[in-house]
Amino acid sequence: MWVVVYMAQNKARADHIKSILMKEGFLVKVKAVYKNVAAEENFYEIYVPQSEAQEVHTILMENGF
Repeated sequence: MWVVVYMAQNKARADHIKSILMKEGFLVKVKAVYKNVAAEENFYEIYVPQSEAQEVHTILMENGF
């Protein structure tokens, strides 16, 4: 099961967080919150497998998120 671990305010931040987590070896999905909103104005949910969520939260905190 996939769970949301972070809500990014824009696509650039979502991609940056995805990059950090993937370098650490995590599976990551990014999904736009709104369907009819321009990419630069949308919010993005960062998903990881539930079994990795706690460790991902630690990595996010270590990186200032």
